[in-house]
Amino acid sequence: MSLSMNTEKHKGERIAKKIARAGLCSRRDAERWIADGRVSVNGKILQSPACTVTDLDQVVVDGVPLKEKDPARLFLYHKPSGLVTTHKDEKGRSTIFDHLPGHLPRVVSVGRLDLNTEGLLLLTNDGELSRYLELPTTGWKRKYRVRVHGKVDTDKLAGLKKGIKIAGVNYKSIVAEIDESAKEKSGTNTWLYVTLTEGKNREIRKVMEALGLRVNRLIRVSYGPFQLGALGVEKVEEVSSRVMKEQIKGFFGPAKNGAVQTRQNDISGSKAGKNKGRPSKAGSFGKGNSEGAKSKMSAGKSGPKTIGHQGHRHKSKRRDK
Repeated sequence: MSLSMNTEKHKGERIAKKIARAGLCSRRDAERWIADGRVSVNGKILQSPACTVTDLDQVVVDGVPLKEKDPARLFLYHKPSGLVTTHKDEKGRSTIFDHLPGHLPRVVSVGRLDLNTEGLLLLTNDGELSRYLELPTTGWKRKYRVRVHGKVDTDKLAGLKKGIKIAGVNYKSIVAEIDESAKEKSGTNTWLYVTLTEGKNREIRKVMEALGLRVNRLIRVSYGPFQLGALGVEKVEEVSSRVMKEQIKGFFGPAKNGAVQTRQNDISGSKAGKNKGRPSKAGSFGKGNSEGAKSKMSAGKSGPKTIGHQGHRHKSKRRDK
C-alpha cells in the first residue's frame, strides 16, 4: 500500500520527526530504529527515513501503533553523579531513566550530562522540543559550578572569553570566574563559575585540563532561564505549560496571555515503579517569584532572571533515594 500523499487536508511530516514528536525517542534514534526495521507505515516495513507521512497513515513501531502526540511537557531533574544519561547503557551502568518516578510519561533528555557530572538536566516528552533546546541557536547559556584542583591563573581564566583551541577543536567564548562566596577554600581546590554557550562533549573538563587544572566536581546550576535552585537530588519538577511556552517562544510561538505563571508540579524523585500513578502534591513558588524576579543560584550567589525551584519544601512521606 502506498503512502498517503494528501497534503492539502493533512499536513505531512518526516517519519522520524513524527516518531520523535510522539515522545518515543529523539529524531536520531528514530532514524536508527527505521534502519533496524522496527518501523512500518501502512503495513510496509520502512528501509529509509526518507518518508513523509500524514495523519491518514498508520505508523507502527515495534508492533505498536503510534499514538497521537501528547501535549509537550518539560521537567527539571537534579541528576546525581554516577548515572548515565541514556535509556540503555551498553556497559550495563545505571541510567537516569532507571531512577525516574514511575508515573512520569516517557521522556528524553535535553542533551546529556557526563557520568560524574551533577545538576540540572531538562527532560521532555517531545523529541522535537528536546532537539530544539539543544541547538546553540537558541542562545541559551549553560552555567556550572566547578571545583578544580591546581593553581588557578585568573588571567588565563579571563582569556577564555576569547575562546580557545584544544587538539584542533575550537571552543567559543567561555566565562569563567572564581566563586568568592564558596565556603570550601582549603588545600588546592577552588570553586569556579563557568558559563558555556555551546556545551560540547566534556568541554569544561578539557578546557580546565588545558589550563593545568583537574575538575573533581562539576554541577550544572542553570540551563537558559531554568535553574537548579534548591531542587533535591534525584527530584523532578514539572514546568507549567504557560511558563514553558513563554520561555520557549521560538518553538511554540508567542504566548497568547501576557502573564506568566510560575507554579510548577513537584514530583518526588523516587525510582521508577514506586508509587506508580501516585504523583506527589504540587509544589509552588512563594510570592514575588514570577518571571523577572531575582532568584538565587543553589550556591548562594545571585543569578540571572531564571525559573526553577526556589526552595519550596516538598511534603512527602517517602524518603528520597
